[in-house]
Amino acid sequence: MGTIPPPNRGDNEAQRRSQRVILKVTVVVLAQGSDNKLLSEVTRTVTVNAHGAQVLLGLKVSIGQLLTLRHSGTGEEVSSRVVYLSPHQSEKREVGVEFMKPSPGFWRISFPPPDWTTRSPEAKGSASQPSSTRRNAKQKK
Repeated sequence: MGTIPPPNRGDNEAQRRSQRVILKVTVVVLAQGSDNKLLSEVTRTVTVNAHGAQVLLGLKVSIGQLLTLRHSGTGEEVSSRVVYLSPHQSEKREVGVEFMKPSPGFWRISFPPPDWTTRSPEAKGSASQPSSTRRNAKQKK
C-alpha cells in the first residue's frame, strides 16, 4: 500500500462521475504505516458513490496514499486512494477516498441516475411541489 499521485481534476463538482448519497456504513480502513506496519481503524462513511466515499478517519493519511476499505456488513474489500483531506483537524477528519476501479455494488445500494436532482419529479418532497401539498400528502398517510 504505497502512494499514487492524485489525478488532476480541476472542478470536482463539474466532473463528478456518480451521484453522492448520504449513507452511514461501518467500514474498516486498512493502511500501511510509515514503519510498514499494517494499521486499521473501524469507522463509518459520511457519503458514498460508485467511485468512492467520504469517511471519518482518525488515522494520519496523506493525499495519494493507498488504502483498503472493508465493508463491515459483507467483508468485501476494495482498493482505494486518498483524494481529499478536510482542512479541519479534530479527533477525526473527513477523508475522501476514490476506488481504484469503480465499484457501485460495494455499497449494496442503487444509485440515482447522473441527471437526478432534488427537483426531479421522483424526488420525495420535490422542491417543485408546494409545501402545503407535501404537508397534505403526509397527513393522509
